[in-house]
Amino acid sequence: MPSRRRFLAGTAVALGVTGAATACESATTPDTDALPQAPVVPAAQSPANGLNFVVIVADDLGYGELGAYGQKLIHTPHLDALAAEGLRFTDAYAAAPVCAPSRCSLFTGLHSGHATVRENPWGPGGQAALTDRDFTFAEALRARGYRTGLVGKWGFGPEEPNQPSHPSARGFDEFYGYLTHRHAHDYYPSYLWRNAEREEIPENEDGARRVYAPDLFEARALDFMDAHKEEAFLLCLTSTLPHAPSRAPEIGAYRSRPWPRPDKLHAAQVSNFDALVGKVTKRLESLGIADRTVVIVTSDNGPHEEGRTDPGLFGASGGLRGLKRNLYEGGIRVPLIAWSPKRVPSGVTDRPTPLTDLLPTLAELAGAPAPADVDGLSIAPLLRGGTDAARHDHLYFYRNHSGRTPGSDAIDRWRGRRLAEALRRGDVKAVRFAPGQDRNVPDDQWEVELYDLARDPGERDDIADKRPAEADALVRLMRSSWADQYERKPFGVSLDVAARGEAFTVTATLANGSAKPWTAAGLELRVPGGWSVQALGAVGADFVAAGGRLTARWTVTPTSGGGWVSCVGTARHVGAPVRYAASAHTSSAAA
Repeated sequence: MPSRRRFLAGTAVALGVTGAATACESATTPDTDALPQAPVVPAAQSPANGLNFVVIVADDLGYGELGAYGQKLIHTPHLDALAAEGLRFTDAYAAAPVCAPSRCSLFTGLHSGHATVRENPWGPGGQAALTDRDFTFAEALRARGYRTGLVGKWGFGPEEPNQPSHPSARGFDEFYGYLTHRHAHDYYPSYLWRNAEREEIPENEDGARRVYAPDLFEARALDFMDAHKEEAFLLCLTSTLPHAPSRAPEIGAYRSRPWPRPDKLHAAQVSNFDALVGKVTKRLESLGIADRTVVIVTSDNGPHEEGRTDPGLFGASGGLRGLKRNLYEGGIRVPLIAWSPKRVPSGVTDRPTPLTDLLPTLAELAGAPAPADVDGLSIAPLLRGGTDAARHDHLYFYRNHSGRTPGSDAIDRWRGRRLAEALRRGDVKAVRFAPGQDRNVPDDQWEVELYDLARDPGERDDIADKRPAEADALVRLMRSSWADQYERKPFGVSLDVAARGEAFTVTATLANGSAKPWTAAGLELRVPGGWSVQALGAVGADFVAAGGRLTARWTVTPTSGGGWVSCVGTARHVGAPVRYAASAHTSSAAA
């Protein structure tokens, strides 16, 4: 008989359904090759007149690389228009100064002291994959009935279908792009992934450069919006622009500039990203759905200097200290623009806003519950025209990365390979460096710096010696912000299958891990045709408190062999229907 842990793992691995064993259970990856494909349990019905969401994430786009943020050399007219018409954030933060941990936090709402992926895959303790414990904003919206799509860079391997780190297992109905982090460095790939299938690009075989991946992503993103214009959708467009290497089909307007070729190409990449955003918003307008769509544009960390690109030429950090890999402001402060005609007010906000805020924000705007144990706070009040939203007491950042580049290492004063942490509270920020890559060394072995961002946004004047008590207080907050293993609260549906003679017992739990109660909750078990099912008690509840659970049990008698059992949990959250599901294979249950 498979263990409970095996069944919990199997729920998300084979289905890609919302809320499948997402929270507190520790799960191992099942041998998916040994099992047939699980049945796909449909998402909830699309909400009538629901908002659409388009989340566009640039790769290594610096805080100062858009005209709206002070750029003078690179043309970004479409993003500048969005910033003028929408809400521009001056103090938005990626969760980490490198790609993988930043993106994990963006999707899951957990900062880098709690998230599953806290380093790039080749870091000292690199974690390359998401797990069944992770719950993304796509899963939150799919429970509400949204059609969800991811186009571009996913970045969390392995390169296999039907496993917990695949986009389809983390809430995305449709996926087209790169699965792994390193594969996304190739602008002319010989293959990409379409859902669970590897799709060859023969034009790029043997190193040929005929088909540019960003062009494919643009076409797929526009097709997704065309196909789902009549239903509520979430499109996450994770471009690889302007990540190194500096490659673009055309240099265009920068051909005559007296710059090295890598810088011309980098400028072209940024302008190409701008053009992509312009095509997305134009398509929304032509489809007549721009007024009910919220577009959010941001970046995953500060500007890079790879491939002989010179970020100093462009002032890519916007006058801030730091680049990609640094925990100073230039490495983690990023552009963030929210736009929706007649919905998101035009203006500027200086609220310190980490990208972990996206999950609770999208969930609130969509009318979906979100896990109460995320680190993010909703900025929905700001997007609805309010003067402010709930503010974080402090923001925590972590860096443990073995790779370094000359500029970022010099900014770190040659401490680029040392583990580092940063924490902002109000306008005061602490940065500290360990002596090596061990986070558990005593505090007195770290080098601590303190900056007043209101007076010194460029972090030039270290005031730790002048304000030692404040530095110590922020260090204590750093310590308390870290958990070696962050224990999640149960959320969604989980299954437990226990053997009992020729029959077996299935126990399903619908866990309300949100901050608000659910009503009209129910659990429905689905089994192969011909099998008999007998409920062993109530399968519904009028009310499930925040943090509460509905548990139901059934006796199942199979006709022969094994098969998939699925459980669908439904409820109403603030009056709106939500739906979660989980599945498990019973190949050994009747043996």
